[in-house]
Amino acid sequence: MVSKRQQLSLITGIDIGSTGIRVAVGQYNQEDSVEASIKIIATGEVSSEGIVKGSITSIEDAVSAISCALEEVDRLVGVPIENAWVGISGTQILSKDNRGVIAVAKSDGEIGYEDVSRVLESTQNIASPLNYEVLHVLPRAFTVDGQTGIRDPIGMTGLRLEVDAQMIYGATPHMKNITKAIYRTGIEIDDLVLGIVATADAVLTQKQKDIGVVIVDIGGSTTTIAAYEDGTLIHTAVIPIGSNHITNDIALGLQTSIDIAERVKLAHGSCAQRRYTVKDGINLIDFGGEDQAVRKKFLAEIISARVVELLEKIDQELAAVQRQALLPAGIIFTGGGAKLDGIVEITKKVLQMNAGYGYIRGIQSATDKINDLAFTGAIALVRWGAVMQQAQQKKFSFFIPGSKKALTQMRNVFKFLIP
Repeated sequence: MVSKRQQLSLITGIDIGSTGIRVAVGQYNQEDSVEASIKIIATGEVSSEGIVKGSITSIEDAVSAISCALEEVDRLVGVPIENAWVGISGTQILSKDNRGVIAVAKSDGEIGYEDVSRVLESTQNIASPLNYEVLHVLPRAFTVDGQTGIRDPIGMTGLRLEVDAQMIYGATPHMKNITKAIYRTGIEIDDLVLGIVATADAVLTQKQKDIGVVIVDIGGSTTTIAAYEDGTLIHTAVIPIGSNHITNDIALGLQTSIDIAERVKLAHGSCAQRRYTVKDGINLIDFGGEDQAVRKKFLAEIISARVVELLEKIDQELAAVQRQALLPAGIIFTGGGAKLDGIVEITKKVLQMNAGYGYIRGIQSATDKINDLAFTGAIALVRWGAVMQQAQQKKFSFFIPGSKKALTQMRNVFKFLIP
């Protein structure tokens, strides 16, 4: 049980997916040490209702599902959850490169936090795409009087400060619907966060981001990717293929129901065809279906065909930014769909890149969900919230993912302003 005093240090992350709504609650302690200590004390998961491809299709069903997930963690924590960091994803997310320019305010030319705040705000002078709102401003590099490639300009001297940034936009109806659904459960939103950005910050090391890496979050209906190089985000994309498509393919290939196909996938799903011989098989009667024998090799063929299609889409996204097979740290998989057997091996073969799984770093946990790829998004949001709280304690309120730098008076750049 958590006391009222401890309740103040609770951080909640809500990951709204197409197949499941996952909630993680962490306790944040900041004592004498500089680094924060985070411990996951409760997790909850319910099936998604009223949500398709990350977008809400029924407010009533979504509110009911989110409320059930919150009630589950409320019982474990012992006190009601009052606020949460909410991750969003789906096909209604856009990214666009932009540039901001300002004159340094101080007469001696020293660049301060206010200058960085103003130059980041200036990136929003160009109108957002129709019916979209700014979700994040992610700075890539600063330029001071023509000197490029600067990560942190604070304290430097110059007359002209510029920034190259990636603008992340969310569709206005999409964001309003999620906001409405969360508020109707009775809790406040600390912030809306692009899920893949929070996940990347919790999973990837700074070295991986520096040398080049792409993180791939395979969800139920969509797959979200984020590529990093030189410590900054260089590309994001949402691919409309997820683990549900594999389930559909199995149902069609085996001529069975979606429910049985899902059970077969979870129990024997693999894209490693070479592991099986003609003698290896299963019977659908063991999964609630008819008396039908199925070769595991045939099942793997069905699954690998869809996985290869997904990998080819990822390859196309990397080619769009000239990073095809050129990111030394390779591909890091996360999300519930990444638990598919053999995905690392087939990735190495198809994309000619190193591949591996991404697990949360530096967080303690009272549950085994810390190592569950499906819960990476929710736990990453807890970590994101802890870092933001740490920034506020230092009287800073702007956080650049990956750089661990906090700048003052800029929460409004990351903050979703509710209309």
